[in-house]
This record gives sequence, structure tokens and C-alpha cells, in this order.
Amino acid sequence: MSETPKFTVIDRRKFKADEEHEGQQPAATPPEPGAGPRLVVSEPKPAAKPEPAPEPVADAEPAIELPPAPTAEESREQKMAYDVAAQRLEDLIRAQNPAMGPQPPIGFEHLVQQFYVSAMIQMGAGAQDGQRPRVDILGARTTIDLLGVLADKTRGNLTEAEDRTLQTVLFEVRMAFMELTSMITLQGMQPPQPPPLGTR
Repeated sequence: MSETPKFTVIDRRKFKADEEHEGQQPAATPPEPGAGPRLVVSEPKPAAKPEPAPEPVADAEPAIELPPAPTAEESREQKMAYDVAAQRLEDLIRAQNPAMGPQPPIGFEHLVQQFYVSAMIQMGAGAQDGQRPRVDILGARTTIDLLGVLADKTRGNLTEAEDRTLQTVLFEVRMAFMELTSMITLQGMQPPQPPPLGTR
């Protein structure tokens, strides 16, 4: 059964070419032995060339409509308003806590430290005594990968101290991650999740 359609298609092409040569419906061009097959064989190949059309579709995917970027003037005014609001908040806090000194300016090391603390907490550090640590191993991996992105994107733009801090933190969190995943593998258990407590 599967051979019949193949022969039919081949024969139909031959019959059409033969009919045109016999004069049943003469072709526009003078009867030439290669005219019929040339039309049938050569036209499907150019028709297959529009396949590159998906490339513009792929290019269209990133073209998400974004709001226009703020102008330099708008950014400057917003930064000034933000600084005023932040200073107002600090004044209120210091009025309630007179012994507290002014807050140090935020620097690159604070950003790295924030990532470090987040990653370590996601890997179960900081649990209180008697409590089972809650581990978010996938969240920890994301945080560590973000630190890696930060290292890649700031390469060559950091001071020696900033680069040393970033590389040291990256080394430590990656080591902690490898130790934790090794423990999970050796114990043959699934990534830790908060255990059901008590009566269930």
C-alpha cells in the first residue's frame, strides 16, 4: 500500500509531461523534452528558500515594548529627591536613637556582602540553635551565579581591594555550595525542603 502513492506521484508527473507533448494542452513554450521536468523539479527548490523567515521572528522576540529611558535631567532630579528622602529617614531614626552615628555611604563591598549573606542563608546558615536549617539550594545557586555575573561584568573596573573581596566571597560560597550538594548526593536524598512538623 505504501508503494502505490509513490508510483502514482511519479507516474502523474510523467503523464502530465507526456500529455503536454502529445498536444492535449500545448505548453506556452515550444515542445521540448526537458521542459516539463524542469518546471516540476526546479520550482520546489526556490520555494523552499523562504525558510529563513523564522529568523526575523526570533529577532522580534526580544523587541519587547519598554518605556522610554529617563532623560539625564530626570535622573538627576530623581537622585536629588531620593537623597533628600533618605536623609529625612536617617534624621528620624537618629532622633529616636541619639547614640547612633551617621550611616556610612554604601559601597561596592556592601553589594558583595549582601549577596554573600543571602547565599549562606539559602544554604542553611544562621539557623537558631535547636532549629533545623531551611535550605533553598536552587535559590543559593541563583545567588552564586549572580555573583559570577557581577564578577564578569565588573572585570577591569574594580579596585584591587574590591576585586579581592569579590573573588574571596565567590570562592567561599562556591565551596559551601559544593559541600552541601555533595552531602545531599551522599545521603541519597532530594534537595532539602522544610520538613513537615509534628502530627502529620
